[in-house]
Amino acid sequence: MSITIAILGLAFLILIHEAGHFFVARAVGMNPRKFYLGFPPALVKVRRGGIEYGIGAIPLGGYVKIPGMHRPAPSDLDVHLGRAKLEAPDLTGPVERVKRELAAGETAAAGRALGELEADVASRKLSPSAAKAAERGITDVGDALAPDAYWRQPTWKKVAVILAGPATNLVFAIVLLAVVYMIGVPDVTTRAVESVRSNSPAASAGLLPGDRILAINDRPVAADRISARIQASEGQPLSLVVERAGQRQVLPPTRPKVDNGALRLGFSLRPHYRSRGPADATSLATTQTWEVTKIIGTSLAGLAKGENRKDVSSAVGIVQGSSQALDAGFRYYLGVLALISLSLALLNMLPLLPLDGGHITFSLIEAVRGRALGREVYERVSIVGIALVLFLFAIGLTNDIGRLSG
Repeated sequence: MSITIAILGLAFLILIHEAGHFFVARAVGMNPRKFYLGFPPALVKVRRGGIEYGIGAIPLGGYVKIPGMHRPAPSDLDVHLGRAKLEAPDLTGPVERVKRELAAGETAAAGRALGELEADVASRKLSPSAAKAAERGITDVGDALAPDAYWRQPTWKKVAVILAGPATNLVFAIVLLAVVYMIGVPDVTTRAVESVRSNSPAASAGLLPGDRILAINDRPVAADRISARIQASEGQPLSLVVERAGQRQVLPPTRPKVDNGALRLGFSLRPHYRSRGPADATSLATTQTWEVTKIIGTSLAGLAKGENRKDVSSAVGIVQGSSQALDAGFRYYLGVLALISLSLALLNMLPLLPLDGGHITFSLIEAVRGRALGREVYERVSIVGIALVLFLFAIGLTNDIGRLSG
């Protein structure tokens, strides 16, 4: 169950990211054509106000189709109408007319020629697959020629729409952390044992939840020094002195084991939680978000130099960490979810296509040039960005497999 909730949490973060793009695009008059819960193909869909809303068959995150992300190119028609031209060769002339206008940059004339091509395609008897592909190609080019197409908008609108996704994740991270602070975060650690992991050294020694740890190897120990004392043992047997039901008991010696790079006996102490008011919680959440942002930024910079390879994780590790946090308690899960949301925001701001940061960078380049870049430029640069993203994913997946296999 915890893994399912962790997967749904990650999907929700992707969904609100896409929702940020969707609502800001509508606000600035760049009307999206589709908004899905999950990814297509659609299980259920309905059209309202020119927008297709649906539930996708792939139940992860969300999907938004913003019209005309790139300036339309003549090759766009070849991709989708190749089959239609084979079945109806007389469509070649109308297709070439649209391509000529697109190549010349005459968008108004291209729009008129596209309307004629659409009528020509509708009048031909094509196979279902050829007709569907042709319809999709004409629709995509028509969206790219529409007045609300992304590539035709002022720079500030394009940047606002793309920035909305990461900004939504950033704000959501702060909100989640503020909620955690209002619920209450550990202030000081007590001597009381909160939980004992099954099959752990502590469990074999007979340690029980509710025991108060008084000493280790007959030496009194403060609550905040218990972990350090276990680390200092270097794996030698430890004997815990506890208070149970008002009675002092000495548990048999047991050796700590290495777990996630540290010596542990397999128990957790009960913390004392301190809750904050909304204003104080929001201030602390904002400060913590900034501190974590600096840490993640330093880690990404180190990764570019070939360092911090072990810090990278894939979706597998993210789900595993979220699941473990959920097992520890809901407040810890919210904290981890906030960290994941912040990480999504920062990762998407990298200046690589097809990430959001890449689209923002290219929008600024187009503003300096005074004209839009062609689709082929985006596609070539995107190949490099996709390769780097896949490389990071491969590193993260390798790290996750290593951690899961011990």
